[in-house]
Amino acid sequence: MYRIMLADDEGIVIDSVKYIIEKEFGDTCVIEYAKTGRSVIELAEKFRPDIAIMDIQMPGINGIEAMKEIRKSNENVLFIVMSAYDKFGYATEAIRLGVVEYIMKPMKKDKLLETLKIAMDRVDKERNRRSNDLMIMEKLETVVPIIENGLVYNILFQDHFTEDTDNYKNLLGIEENYYYMMAVVYGDDQDGNHMTNAVGSSVRMQKYYQDVRNCIKEYFNCAIGSIMANKIAVLVPCDKATLDYNDRIELIDRARNLIRYLKKQVDASFRIGIGSVGEMKNMSKSYADALKTLVLTTGSVAHADDLAMHCSYDEDYPVDLEKKIFEKVECGDANSAVASAQSFFDWLIGAGGQQIDDVRLKVLEMVLWAERIVYEKGGMTYRLNVRQDYLSTVVAITDYEVLRKWFIDKITVCCTNARGNQTRKELSIIECAKEYIGQNYNKDISLVDVSREVNISPYYFSKVFKDETGWNFIEYLTNIRIEKAKELLLNTECSMKEICVMVGYSEPNYFSRSFKKNVGVTPTEYKEGKMNGELS
Repeated sequence: MYRIMLADDEGIVIDSVKYIIEKEFGDTCVIEYAKTGRSVIELAEKFRPDIAIMDIQMPGINGIEAMKEIRKSNENVLFIVMSAYDKFGYATEAIRLGVVEYIMKPMKKDKLLETLKIAMDRVDKERNRRSNDLMIMEKLETVVPIIENGLVYNILFQDHFTEDTDNYKNLLGIEENYYYMMAVVYGDDQDGNHMTNAVGSSVRMQKYYQDVRNCIKEYFNCAIGSIMANKIAVLVPCDKATLDYNDRIELIDRARNLIRYLKKQVDASFRIGIGSVGEMKNMSKSYADALKTLVLTTGSVAHADDLAMHCSYDEDYPVDLEKKIFEKVECGDANSAVASAQSFFDWLIGAGGQQIDDVRLKVLEMVLWAERIVYEKGGMTYRLNVRQDYLSTVVAITDYEVLRKWFIDKITVCCTNARGNQTRKELSIIECAKEYIGQNYNKDISLVDVSREVNISPYYFSKVFKDETGWNFIEYLTNIRIEKAKELLLNTECSMKEICVMVGYSEPNYFSRSFKKNVGVTPTEYKEGKMNGELS
């Protein structure tokens, strides 16, 4: 259906144009008309035409000025201009307004119909584009919350790689490098520092989640997680590495306003905890701090930076450098960890008024903390006496460069242990598995039996075993059995049946087929060939 508006001060023109359109297009068009510039503007506001056929010369406001006014409220309307005046100025202005065609009176029927068909085709294309846009928007309304929840989930459970985080940011259009987390907590009511009926309200909140999500989006440009118990985690991008006093006050006020708005929309009480600003890798801690603020206070909104929740440092203390050392130790990046440790030690000995005992103590603290990280990753086995010489060694060192070397050596060892942990574990597993197979190859053992012996799942054991030995379990076991059978064939007088049982086969025929498949000859042929010198 096309809405067509006719604007001309001559009734006969309106009637003839209306007749032509209705005869050609029938019920696909709804036609309205006006005879003055003012009335056509008023008609356009309520009729919202798709196509307007406009005369230039009308009483009062002329057609060009009327088109300008109509365009202000209806940017998609298509104009067809008809005029008895072949004036360059009119034509130029009409073109600037984006008219489909400028037709001279008296207009020809074929020209009018041709122009209308072009306009109708453009209306159809615009409607299809708009429909597709709405469809995409509708899909985004479904997909975006899923993507946002995936990002928040990865942050909270630290289950992400940098590549994943970058993909989430690209999909959500997040360009900032700093963020903070908010914990939106709800319940029936607030009792001190906790919310009542957390379980019941979390169930009830499921049907209000979209409403709550929309409310939060009105106050914060953010990524919102799904409901977890009676909590919703919110990631807020930030263009600053830290928030000053005024920023923090504005943020708290905005959170308070959000709570008031939420209470009007949803039958529940709300509190909001806000964590500190940091990089993406620190957002799990930011969320933990956001929750902690609500435990330490009874207010409806609390900010981590207002509470004594973090260690304070001297202004020149290299906090970021210290963090970098431990981060690189954890991932086993020895080169980066050592480079950062060298810079940190330079700062230690260069700090004004620093005593060697202070440096000794700090170095010892750093090494013990780095080792703790590796212990927790399973990269080292803790023994009470493993550090028995640390204190005496450090105290005895009087030269800074000797102390530096001790410090760097320990950091390097930590990185090596952290990096080699998984490899050593897998090699240990394989050695244990080989030993077990070597002791039990003559029994009816299976992959499950061996994986149970080394205490890992059959699926993981199968992968590790193949990666490290180049054989799958059955191939390796068969090879062991065949090699043992060869020894018994050449060095004993045992019968074929006895040897078959001794190497783990219960069926002599199957043993013979397996032997020939792997060796190329039958057990009997192998023994005779060896004895006669026919086989090498």
